[in-house]
Amino acid sequence: MVSPGRAGARRTQKLQAILHATERVMLDEGYAAVTFRRVADAADVAPGLVQYYFPSVDDLFTSVLRQSTDRIVAELGAATRSDHPLRAVWAYANDRRGSTLLMEFLALANHRHEVRIVLGEGGERVRQALLAAVMARWESDGRDHRGVPAAAALFLLAWIPRMVLLEEIVGTLTGHAETLALVERFLDDVEPLET
Repeated sequence: MVSPGRAGARRTQKLQAILHATERVMLDEGYAAVTFRRVADAADVAPGLVQYYFPSVDDLFTSVLRQSTDRIVAELGAATRSDHPLRAVWAYANDRRGSTLLMEFLALANHRHEVRIVLGEGGERVRQALLAAVMARWESDGRDHRGVPAAAALFLLAWIPRMVLLEEIVGTLTGHAETLALVERFLDDVEPLET
């Protein structure tokens, strides 16, 4: 007889395999490729098991979103408590895998109401976690930020790399190098790395 603890652990492993497989399919093939059968193949489980855990594909998408949001908030919480919270924001926004997955979810949210709601809630949670860290730096560094609120600086730091990625996909490159260099100079000024 299998102990309840071992059975629960196996269930959790299979559930995590399904969620990770969904992310991989979205990254490799796009959100439109996500089906119960395709995810099951990628997770090496039966298609019925995917549907057992997630009665609809939207349930699967929203579960991936919620888990990703929880992971990101936890990771950023630690990173932004460092001596370089603005650099933590910049590193987060420059993560190509995360940005690519976000772009897939944004495209999906355009067509799926439930996904749009969960994406918005998760985005706000991440933004608030980042803003708390940036505001602490913004208010304590003693600089005159010339009327630029911390929330505006955060938005720029978080979305410049994503816009660069989006434009690179379609081959628009003008201004990217200069904009990225400008942000790097800003970070060197505000949060210099000790040498």
